[in-house]
Amino acid sequence: MLFLTVLFGILAYYYIEGMTISDAVFMTAITMSTVGFGEVQPLSTAGRIITISIIIFGITIAGYTLGNFIRMLIEGEISKTFGRKKVRKAIIGLKNHYIVCGYGRIGKLIINELIRNKEKCIVIENNSLNIAELESSHIPYLMLDARDENTLLKAGIMRSKGIVTAVSTDADNVFITLTAKMIKPDIFILARSSDVKNEKKLLSAGATRVVSPYLIGGQRMAQLLLKPTVVDFIDIATLDDKFGLRMEEAVVSTSSTLLGKNLIESNLRKDYGVIIVLIKKFNGEMIFNPLPVEKLEANDVIVMLGKSEDLEKINLFI
Repeated sequence: MLFLTVLFGILAYYYIEGMTISDAVFMTAITMSTVGFGEVQPLSTAGRIITISIIIFGITIAGYTLGNFIRMLIEGEISKTFGRKKVRKAIIGLKNHYIVCGYGRIGKLIINELIRNKEKCIVIENNSLNIAELESSHIPYLMLDARDENTLLKAGIMRSKGIVTAVSTDADNVFITLTAKMIKPDIFILARSSDVKNEKKLLSAGATRVVSPYLIGGQRMAQLLLKPTVVDFIDIATLDDKFGLRMEEAVVSTSSTLLGKNLIESNLRKDYGVIIVLIKKFNGEMIFNPLPVEKLEANDVIVMLGKSEDLEKINLFI
């Protein structure tokens, strides 16, 4: 509005009063600032009306603009304002990302793991206490209610790969699941269940997979007592990077050169040094420790164990 007022003054003085551009700019400036230097030339009745209009609108808008700028400067809001705009632009451009509802203890772990694996993600969180951490970590977020249909649409659910419901109550997780399924029926939904008894309810609501952190935590503690070496191996393969090993999965595409070949002919172990742990067939059948003569078909999922750099090469190859 300030810019439009200045532009109006310059054009009005130029066309109506016949001033030069430099005189029109000068006249607009001294009128808006009310310094009282006087008119650069005698004004007509129309010119005086223009001057009065510029004074009224100019002082009001300029005062409001300057006051807000000083307030933002004093309160340190300029960087926050630009930061929020940057976040909004990042959210609009997100595609093939994951939506994580809730940034509590479970949500933070999920986000950290997604970021570690270079996956795009966005957090929906309505607890203002967690917003400062999200901003400092430069994680895209929406401070809205994840149960609201419009919130999921703003988070780009139609362009996303999946959604994680990790809020504190099972009732909210069920509601978010129902809302997400209503918007995008084929979306992958990973739901958190605080109570094991609520797993069936979440599955009935449309969740693809349900995880109970307390159940998994208790089972892990028991396994550490009974089979500590097995747990250590699984941790190394899935969580720990200190040995450079990782367990990864890859889907055999319809255009892959591996189609119709068995594991020996594929040369995956010979060329990349990886171990084929499992093949999940398109019909859901699981083949553990597959034989060398096992043939690969389109949309088969291969689970491999190997070095990180070798697994990345295979993903590009497959």
